[in-house]
Amino acid sequence: MNALDGPSYEDVALARERIAPLVHDTPVATCHALDRACNAAVFLKCENLQRTGSFKFRGASNAIACLTKAERERGVITHSSGNHAQALALAARLHGVSATVVVPEDAPRAKREAAAGYGARVVPCPPTQADRRDTTRRLIEESGAVFVDSHDAVAVIAGQATAAVDLIESAGPFDVLLTPVGGGGLLSGTTIAAETLVPSAQVIGCEPEGADDAYRSLRDGKRIAEVQSRTIADGLKTSLGERTFRILSEHGTRIVLVSDAQIVSAMRFVWERMKLVIEPSSAIAVAPLLFGTLPVGGKRVGVILSGGNVSLDAAFAAMYPGLGSR
Repeated sequence: MNALDGPSYEDVALARERIAPLVHDTPVATCHALDRACNAAVFLKCENLQRTGSFKFRGASNAIACLTKAERERGVITHSSGNHAQALALAARLHGVSATVVVPEDAPRAKREAAAGYGARVVPCPPTQADRRDTTRRLIEESGAVFVDSHDAVAVIAGQATAAVDLIESAGPFDVLLTPVGGGGLLSGTTIAAETLVPSAQVIGCEPEGADDAYRSLRDGKRIAEVQSRTIADGLKTSLGERTFRILSEHGTRIVLVSDAQIVSAMRFVWERMKLVIEPSSAIAVAPLLFGTLPVGGKRVGVILSGGNVSLDAAFAAMYPGLGSR
């Protein structure tokens, strides 16, 4: 096996069995207003209702479950803007493993506090990929902790793929599957799941215009390791990993770009019409349907609502001045 080979569907199936006792069987929602807007039948997998508020709990749980006894005794560490940090913190706690998470200083406060609340040691760092890696490397040298990558590890990708498997089995088959893309773990996992379960489906990743490294990497056939991200979708600022780039390249996975204005509009639509709290990184997969970016008329479309971790301080402060702060 090549060092960068992705998980097989067998790995995904095993991951699904492994994490079944831990993850929520999140619902699949529909919305007539959304169907009318894009003239399609849309089914949304509500991973915003997953434990820790995002699909990341699936991959983190599988990664921890795959560790040896000796590795668990060393503890785990990662760097993350928030969702993977929370997911790894809870997954580690449920397995009796200590966890350290390196979180950029500009990550949403709600996500930092949640990771600490799940029992992780939270270490802040400057908000660059280089600083995240350097801080994590230093802590690993000090502690010997096992690094759990947020998106590029086989066990993590296999775990993330289970969201698509559940969606396909409960509401499929689909003509189109949409997911957000940052580091590419969810999109790669969905691509692998679809290849076996709905091989005729088109899998499309949705990426912010201000963090378009995946789009440019796949277009040019060369991975862009660093990008200056400018987007409100904080969970999608990570660049593709070497493994996810390879998986998506080999499958010819398509990327569609979405503006921040479209992300906000889609987020508001879902909040108002579906009564679901989703974050910008999740709303990005709804935006192409609302704005006609993708021609999906008459098709069955599956969407993974990846997460719902948002800071509500500003919103509540605006709605109830003087009463909205904690």
